Amino acid sequence: MHSSQIVRVIILGALAVVGILGIQSYWVYTTWDLNQEEFKQKVVLALYRTASSIAKVNESDLPARDIIKQRTSNYYIVNIDSEIDAGMLEFYLRRELESLALNIDFEYAIYDCDSEQMVYGNYCHYAPQIDESITPTSLPKYSSSFNYYFGVKFPTRSGYLFDQMQLAILFSGILLLTLIFFGYSVSVILRQKRLSEMQKAFINNMTHEFKTPLSTIRISTDVFLRSSPIQSDPRLAKYAQIISDQHKRLTNQVERVLQMARIDRKKVDLKIEKLAINEILLTVLSNEQVRIQKKGGDLQKNLIKPSPIIRADAFHFSNILHCLIDNAVKYSTGRPNIAITTIQDNGQVILAIVDEGIGIAKDYQNKVFEQFFRVPTGNIHNVKGFGLGLYYVKQICLAHRWKLKLESVPEKGTEVQIMIPTIDFKTKEI
Repeated sequence: MHSSQIVRVIILGALAVVGILGIQSYWVYTTWDLNQEEFKQKVVLALYRTASSIAKVNESDLPARDIIKQRTSNYYIVNIDSEIDAGMLEFYLRRELESLALNIDFEYAIYDCDSEQMVYGNYCHYAPQIDESITPTSLPKYSSSFNYYFGVKFPTRSGYLFDQMQLAILFSGILLLTLIFFGYSVSVILRQKRLSEMQKAFINNMTHEFKTPLSTIRISTDVFLRSSPIQSDPRLAKYAQIISDQHKRLTNQVERVLQMARIDRKKVDLKIEKLAINEILLTVLSNEQVRIQKKGGDLQKNLIKPSPIIRADAFHFSNILHCLIDNAVKYSTGRPNIAITTIQDNGQVILAIVDEGIGIAKDYQNKVFEQFFRVPTGNIHNVKGFGLGLYYVKQICLAHRWKLKLESVPEKGTEVQIMIPTIDFKTKEI
């Protein structure tokens, strides 16, 4: 993942987090506000019913106004304008609160006209388990002209409201865990990005450092191969040729790694030109023919004529052909039998490379085009490589906007197809 993509992910993620936090905060606040309003309405109704019941027992009328006054969020004054019996008051308070599903502790006090003080009544627990840590408090009187009134306080109001918001609290907890996971994911992505950059920097530096000794080896090998004493001694000439072949192989691997680095940085420069596909194929196949014949294999060519004309980068097109044929040779059991076929189909040419090798299991067929991926073979590593060949092929096809298809059957072989748009046909057959 590139730096710009990571920045976009972090910015979009941060915006999403801010949006979710805003929505969640608004929801929690609204839920709390609604619960408070519902609680107040239920309390007022329960207290009014209680006052009405006491007035009915006392055969008196309730005041015309100012019956219930809310002093604080959890303390209410009820003006009844008649004498109040503590036992009767507690009974009616319990009954009315329970009828409205207000399952909450409360305490009450009655105003004494003689002493002009609030006489504490009782602390009434809703739950059967009594919390000994809760101690009764003196309830303040109401400074007014009321003669007969009582006060009711709900000490556990906040806890009751929080209990009513369990779902909102649960979702808030889930959101918090999500935010923690998002932050952890971002840190992992950034750490992996740093490690990836360090890895690429190391590979690039290593491959560049290899180029100087490889150039020296090439010059020395050329001197050996042209030397008369070496040419006159078959054994030395053989070893000199081995050094030359291995130098070419190592040079190709280094160049391939450097090409991968350029592709990863999106710096692959394609020099698009009109190419006769048969000319490129015949040049590549003539070079590969010798190697295949040395292994006792056979290279079949089934090319349509006249040659289709395509737009492509000749260098990279030749490279991917070498990569595909090289894989077909390396993963063939015994003698490599390879067929190269071109088919004209609806404005495009289908280039197929078919081998009779070991094949690829279905589980790995979508992964073989990934960078550095190699099909697991346990502790046996008969075929050497870096897992870059097919990744390079895919990236070059993507750069050309060509379609790439792979079909394989284990123990029977593999077929790789490249669908290339054509623009014309060469008049002279090739």
